[in-house]
Formats: sequence, structure tokens, C-alpha cells
Amino acid sequence: MSKYLLPVILFFILTSFLFVGLYRDPTEVSSPLLGKPVPQFSLPRLADSEAMFSEDEFLGKVSLLNVWASWCVACREEHPVLTELAHRHEVILYGLNYKDDTADARQYLVEHGNPFLASAVDASGRIGIEWGVYGVPETFVIDKNGIIRYKHIGVITWRDAEEKLLPLIGQLQNETS
Repeated sequence: MSKYLLPVILFFILTSFLFVGLYRDPTEVSSPLLGKPVPQFSLPRLADSEAMFSEDEFLGKVSLLNVWASWCVACREEHPVLTELAHRHEVILYGLNYKDDTADARQYLVEHGNPFLASAVDASGRIGIEWGVYGVPETFVIDKNGIIRYKHIGVITWRDAEEKLLPLIGQLQNETS
């Protein structure tokens, strides 16, 4: 009898963990960078490869960094939301073009509109790794001091923008440095 008891107990423990996992939000993955300064980097800008984009861009203002690529189907889905956020002027939006062909990325923004004040080119994906990027799209909220305050994995929907991003952005904009 006891030789069957251990497998049954292990089965119920495993089933319990799987059941709990069903009710977790996959966009809410913890990041070791939350509460820490953005990683140091220097990358060429998509619009002008002679100009550089660095972590200094984030200082003095609340901003979003959206990790995207022209080959990313999910990025196309969230693009209208990003465009509307940019038109509202509630937050500055930057892009990190991830593991993409520069010509394809430029063409993508011509065809779909460019919501980004600037977009950096991370052709190798090295900087994305330093940011803890799992894949595209991912979006980071960065405060006035260059501290990462929130990470969203996956497509940003209007619901995400209204319930999570915009309230946090408003709160961060009202904070004094």
C-alpha cells in the first residue's frame, strides 16, 4: 500500500502547481531589472545610423521603451495602440529594434507609421539580452531617473494601456525627483 502512496502524493503536488499556473498572467513575468537603472548601452539610431542612442535618452522624463521587430506578427497587432499613445503625448515612446534587418525596419515604420521619438538598432540582440528581453514585443516603463519601473511582456492592448501603463505613467510623472 505504501509503495503507491508516494506517487499519488507527488501527482497531487504536481497537479496543484499546474493548476495554480493556469491562473497566472503570462505578461506579468518578474524582471531582475525592476527598480534598477537601465543597462548602459550605445546603439545606432534606426533613422540615422551615424547618430547614437544611449541610456541617457531616458533621463529627465518618464518614457516607454518598446522592443519590436518588422518580422514580429504580434508587434503589428500592438502597433496601433503604440501609435495612439504617441499621439496622445502622455509619454515619450522609444523603440529598440531587435534582431531585425535595418531596411525592413525602416520600411515597416514607413508603412505602419512611426510612434517612436527614436528607435535604436540592436541587430545582434546583445542589448536586448542585457535588458532581460525574452522575445518581442516587450515594453518597459522608465522613470525620470532612468529606473525601470515596469515590464510588460507581449502585446500591449488598450486594456493594458488604460489599466496598467497610463496610471503608472501618470504617477511617475507627478513624482518629484
